[in-house]
Amino acid sequence: MAPRAGTPNIVLTGCLDELGWSPKALARKLNRVFGAGTVAESAPYHWRDAGSLPRSPLPMMAAYVLSQELGRPLTAAELWQGRVGNSSAFVPADTDLARPWTLQGMEAIVEDWVMGGIVDRRRYLAISGVGLLAIVAQYLDGTAGRGQHAARLTPPLGADPLVDHVEQHLPMLQLLDDEHGGARHLPYVGAQFRAVGLLIREGGHSPAATSRLIRALAEIGQLAGWMAFDAADHGLAQRYFATALRAAHQVNDLPLSAHILGDLSFQAASRGHPADAVALGEAARRASDAAPPAVRASVLSRLAYAYATAGRDNDFAHTRGLARELVTDRASGQEEPRWMYFLTDNHLDCQAGYGLIQMGTAQRAAGQSKKSRRFLAQGTELLRSGAYGTPRGDPSQRRAMFEGAWLALGHSAHGDLEAACDVGRIAANRLDVVRSPRSAALLHQLAGDLRRRQRNPHVRSFLPTLENALAQHAPSTSPGR
Repeated sequence: MAPRAGTPNIVLTGCLDELGWSPKALARKLNRVFGAGTVAESAPYHWRDAGSLPRSPLPMMAAYVLSQELGRPLTAAELWQGRVGNSSAFVPADTDLARPWTLQGMEAIVEDWVMGGIVDRRRYLAISGVGLLAIVAQYLDGTAGRGQHAARLTPPLGADPLVDHVEQHLPMLQLLDDEHGGARHLPYVGAQFRAVGLLIREGGHSPAATSRLIRALAEIGQLAGWMAFDAADHGLAQRYFATALRAAHQVNDLPLSAHILGDLSFQAASRGHPADAVALGEAARRASDAAPPAVRASVLSRLAYAYATAGRDNDFAHTRGLARELVTDRASGQEEPRWMYFLTDNHLDCQAGYGLIQMGTAQRAAGQSKKSRRFLAQGTELLRSGAYGTPRGDPSQRRAMFEGAWLALGHSAHGDLEAACDVGRIAANRLDVVRSPRSAALLHQLAGDLRRRQRNPHVRSFLPTLENALAQHAPSTSPGR
């Protein structure tokens, strides 16, 4: 029986008590996950104390956020004690993905993408823990077997002009992300993904052409997943990655499969789920055993970051060292996938740099000041060699903004506020050309750090500029599929 209006919501009360949260903390978490202004900070007090029922879709949003934090499923019906059902507009990222690891299973998943098209208004909610690992479990434990299509084929030039056209556009799609960030062109890349899915669905191609189309679907899906991750649309990113992994499996492309698993690991680490990140990163390492050195190095760099977020500094150092050794071996003449174009020695150094800053910040919070200073100094030194100062006309604007934000955070944590403001100003000046909520979130974190230090003249001068830029370029809506 549903409780009477005006009586406390004992389920919500119990969840908040278990987490040690106030209602205001729940409101702030909802605003971080779903966007500023989603809910007033005072509203959850009425939900808890007077049993008020929030407007749709807030009941589902609250249940989702609490599920993620509690580490167990909690439906909207349970949270609101039968007074509301689950919203069809918000569905978990793994919805309808539990299909056989066969060509038919992959095609059924692609069918959902194709039929949904641009009119699909579902919002995919990111998953973690058992749910996240389940969408790749059969691939990880070997029960998925081999894909139906042969490994990469090299057909004669002009054998299929349509497939040639699809493949020739792949490098240009990747440049859109590099220059403008994931949020700006995600709808366009998503449309390309669905277009290739439509070609696969229609059929009638030769085996070689079908194999090439599935491989193209895997590559575009990986890119779309990365762009959705950069756009902070984590559930959509997971769905793209899971579909891309299925496609890569069907053409037995182990390097691309390992790359996608590495992306899932990096996303989990960035979302604050280190156990998921380590499990996925170690699976990616196993999948990359026979891959070219560059692919293995990239996978190891993702795993190193996972270890950093888990506080495993020795594993981080060892794995980072292995990645550097593999990059040195790139001159062995082994062919590399085209999509590994971005990997350089400096790219690996910068990834290690923000891993070190992550560990340094955690060590500082734990009261380990000596270790913290060492990690922060090493991290900022590595990132100073990176792309943060790249001119605005350079195509690597998204990387420059992301690394600049991390470098500014490192300087701030290390106490060098003048350098933090100088670097932060360079990064913030890219907000008008780069739509990367993932990078902007780091700048919001920098603003939070600096607000506590407004007596410093450099902070007083820069902080209003930073806050104004973040407010001016805040995303108004999700970039969509």
